[in-house]
Amino acid sequence: MSNKLKVAIIGSGNIGTDLMIKILRHGQGLEMGAMVGIDPQSDGLARAARMGVAITHEGVEGLVGLPVFEDIDLVFDATSASAHVRNDAFLRERKPQLRMIDLTPAAIGPYCVPVVNGAAHDEALNVNMVTCGGQATIPMVAAVNRVARVHYGEIIASISSRSAGPGTRANIDEFTETTSKAIEAVGGAERGKAIIILNPAEPPLMMRDTVYCLSAPADEDEIAASVAQMAAEVQRYVPGYRLKQQVQFDLIPPSRPINIPGVGARMSGLKTSIFLEVEGAAHYLPAYAGNLDIMTSAAKATAERMAARILATA
Repeated sequence: MSNKLKVAIIGSGNIGTDLMIKILRHGQGLEMGAMVGIDPQSDGLARAARMGVAITHEGVEGLVGLPVFEDIDLVFDATSASAHVRNDAFLRERKPQLRMIDLTPAAIGPYCVPVVNGAAHDEALNVNMVTCGGQATIPMVAAVNRVARVHYGEIIASISSRSAGPGTRANIDEFTETTSKAIEAVGGAERGKAIIILNPAEPPLMMRDTVYCLSAPADEDEIAASVAQMAAEVQRYVPGYRLKQQVQFDLIPPSRPINIPGVGARMSGLKTSIFLEVEGAAHYLPAYAGNLDIMTSAAKATAERMAARILATA
């Protein structure tokens, strides 16, 4: 058996192409097998062909017709939520044990944020990478939650309009719903809320994320240390991920409670505010497109972990 898993990428747009370049340049337990698209004129397919990767512009139907499909162990899906549902069902009929990493908000499989719960899903056949906002902010919610119980977590992801392609724009509703659920399921918050902002500023701004957590009162230094440690862990696979400023705290006493619609009318506790910036590695996408880079980096990190486990037991 090869010392690497052969992978296919469905979706030859910005995300799929950036992911392909990451694997070709830095794959440790992964190697490219095929790039799949639906537009024969796409830049991603042309680049893949130049780099010696098998290609098809006939979608998943074309993928199963490629000779290399027999050797494909893992598939990344960088299309859309609705397309992923169809792609998973189609491929699962042909290879029931095929592993799929979902970069759309479809969430067929469990939510996966590598530094928070990646190890728990090494055996899963389909894992969902939540959203770009989720990958950036859920580690921070989890960092607060491991010190003090988070009653409410709210995240605001601001990205450049230029880095929001057709897939992102078509999945805005799924973005907010999936991220909100993952703030709870992975981040540990009792209630979660997600907001996305497409910023049209020129020149384009880097991805900025704001995280607000309302938790039980706790030692502020412990929370700040937990946040810093988590940021360092994310930086191992997303070097451009960083805290933009020091963590801020506001104590909300029971005598002066606040109203959080849909959560509670008389909420009190410790409010933690975390401000992030994500700069992309610029492998294929511009540096300001940190929202896309963190998705491809998280997906690759998840696949590398799976590959290491599979190859170790082969």
